[in-house]
Amino acid sequence: MGSKLRYATFRTNMGWVGVLGSSSGLLATTLPQPSAQKARQQLGDGVTFASWSPNSFKDLTGRLSAYFYGAGVSFPDKLDLSHATPFQREVWAITRLIPYGETRSYNWVAEQIGKPEALRAVGQALGKNPLPIIIPCHRVVATSGWLGGFSGGAEMKQRLLSLEATGKKH
Repeated sequence: MGSKLRYATFRTNMGWVGVLGSSSGLLATTLPQPSAQKARQQLGDGVTFASWSPNSFKDLTGRLSAYFYGAGVSFPDKLDLSHATPFQREVWAITRLIPYGETRSYNWVAEQIGKPEALRAVGQALGKNPLPIIIPCHRVVATSGWLGGFSGGAEMKQRLLSLEATGKKH
């Protein structure tokens, strides 16, 4: 971890969110948590070496806060995915293209990366997504309509999909 790490936690209408970044880009975000301490813990071990730096993420925290109020904001932020495998980066890049308020299937993601047989691997890659909301893995569902897995749990996945279904695109 040669690059300088920074982090922040902030309150949204859905709970506390944490953000961790390096000089190369965003490393991790959390889904809403019940406390700032829980959000910090959810950022992982890297936060131990990070400096508290809320001003480094001011624009992002504003967009994430707006997102949790139902605004269809975009997240063009630079990401630091240096710790991910090439396959994970490929899955996450395709997932980032899914528009706000829409869903795609695991099968669709697998086909987009040219590996239609890799459904389980796609699901595993999405389960390791360190940047929920920024990489909108909650927008990937089973072809049957079943929500599929989600690191934040099925209830949070449904809540995010409902938020986007009723939200406004900006």
